[in-house]
Amino acid sequence: MLDKINALLEEVKAFEANTPEEAEAFRVKMLSKKGEIPALFQDFKSVAPEDRKEMGKKLNELKQAATEKVNTVKAQIEAAEGSRKQAEDKPDMTMPVNFWPIGSRHPLSVIRNRINNIFQRIGFVISEGPEIEDDWHNFSALNFPEEHPARDMQDTFFVEKNPDIALRTHTSSVQVRVMESQQPPIRTISPGRVFRNEAISARAHCIFHQVEGLYIDEAVSFADMKQTLLYFAREMFGEETKIRLRPSFFPFTEPSAEMDVSCTLCGGKGCPVCKYSGWIEIMGCGMVDPNVLENCNIDSKKYTGYAFGMGIERIAMIIYQIHDLRMFFENDLRFLKQFEAAN
Repeated sequence: MLDKINALLEEVKAFEANTPEEAEAFRVKMLSKKGEIPALFQDFKSVAPEDRKEMGKKLNELKQAATEKVNTVKAQIEAAEGSRKQAEDKPDMTMPVNFWPIGSRHPLSVIRNRINNIFQRIGFVISEGPEIEDDWHNFSALNFPEEHPARDMQDTFFVEKNPDIALRTHTSSVQVRVMESQQPPIRTISPGRVFRNEAISARAHCIFHQVEGLYIDEAVSFADMKQTLLYFAREMFGEETKIRLRPSFFPFTEPSAEMDVSCTLCGGKGCPVCKYSGWIEIMGCGMVDPNVLENCNIDSKKYTGYAFGMGIERIAMIIYQIHDLRMFFENDLRFLKQFEAAN
């Protein structure tokens, strides 16, 4: 029996394992109820009384050695596994870098933000409103006669079951809501998406974006409007930019004008972009018609004001020299990727 104990002790001392499964298999072999060491304790009953002291000491030493060996091997395996995981989690600085694609703002968002920032610097606040409007806010309050062609189905998307409800054709409807809800002084811009029933082409779309402005106070003049728009043009297109106001007509302003800016590409000398005129039209503007003020319960004898409106797509096409309006709506990544550096 002593030879068996010594043999097992040598086996315990020599044991090594690389996996938790190997360590557990060794524990089962040596220390489980049916293992070799418990079997020796069963045989201990037949040992002669004079040999029991020494044999019992040897058996206890074997059991303790086997238990310590199993625990030590398991601890070593766990420590090695932890080190391996830590090494895997630690970034390898020698590996090549993955350049993930960077998203970019849409060019229309870039231009809208620039326009908003320019007017906010001179005291205008941003107002927003619903894209589905009633006839009053979209047409009647803005002095559109009942027979005005803009009310026709060719220009407006009406809701089929309710001819008095339509997708807004301009953000002037937001200005009506502002005038109804507060008294002058009013200084606001209204950026947003608008809809018109037009054929889609390189220069027209059924969906586009506008920024419209409104300023109402006592003694507001046409000269105030001109100076504000000159400031905007120079901030947007450059300090050397000039503006030109041409007489026009809009139902909600009187007098009304179309505003042109000197061509930024040729400096006003003439080129294909400006059709060799030296000027590019960017917006409509004018003094708010007194009827519009009265419709919104504002005293037209005490207050005057001006309004203006521009297409964001139009400004973006000028700034970025884009010749096809449809490119803004196609979500072509080759096109949008060019604006990664824009802000």
